[in-house]
Amino acid sequence: MTVKQVSKLAGVSVRTLQFYDGIGLLKPTNTTAAGYRLYDEDALEKLQQILFFKELDFTLKEIQIIMNDPAFNKDAAFKKQRELIELKRDRLNALLGLLDKLIIGEKCMDFEDFDMSEYFRILNNFKGMHTDEIVKRLGSMEAFDEMFSDLKFREKDIADMAVKQYGSIEAFTSAMEKNFQDYLSNGPVISPSEAGDLIEKTDEITGRLTADLSKNVSSPEIQKIVRELVDFTNKCANGIEMGDNYWPLMAEAYLSTPLYIEVTDKKYGKGASNFIGLALKFYLDGK
Repeated sequence: MTVKQVSKLAGVSVRTLQFYDGIGLLKPTNTTAAGYRLYDEDALEKLQQILFFKELDFTLKEIQIIMNDPAFNKDAAFKKQRELIELKRDRLNALLGLLDKLIIGEKCMDFEDFDMSEYFRILNNFKGMHTDEIVKRLGSMEAFDEMFSDLKFREKDIADMAVKQYGSIEAFTSAMEKNFQDYLSNGPVISPSEAGDLIEKTDEITGRLTADLSKNVSSPEIQKIVRELVDFTNKCANGIEMGDNYWPLMAEAYLSTPLYIEVTDKKYGKGASNFIGLALKFYLDGK
């Protein structure tokens, strides 16, 4: 097919196709002696992929990186693009529903349809720009896609957590963007043996903290161990932004979250979770 025929079929301008050729995103299959571009079925399939990615708000640079990746699988891409377009459809339907209410005069102070859009845009951009690093860290792009889908499924819960822990969605998004960059640039993934050492050390500190639950949580001995636990955990975070409210939320979780209470009490003794929560609250109040 000629460039004009492809333009008419795909609904993109001739100038756009010429631009894609110029930047190496979509080269014609062949060129006639007179200089006319010709496209075969494979080229049309590639154009279809490009248009799908554009519809999902990927930049041309990101699309080029993804499609030039030797591991790129178009069948897997079709399935994932379908999932992402469904998510986009659901989001647009929610916005249309909100507009319908506003049109008839209802006052709707519900902003959850807007809250996390920037966060997920950054995730999408991150995926396109750091394919090799993601595969190195997570093992495959499918693992990243599964994580993305899970985050979308838990969007409202994450938004609630973000406001509590970071103060606002904007602060959460900024912190996560920094964390993503640090995650990829700070060397190799922690080894299983290192992870085991960190868990063992945390367990040892917590064991000392809860060795005698009859002690006063405000005692210098207990508060010294609490400070050791907080400092060790912060050090292990290795620069990751945990949010200003991370420790207050942890204290509250030990005091009132059933799962935390059940697991902690089972491991360190009945009442251990409440003891840790109160000890943390006293420590934080004194800072």
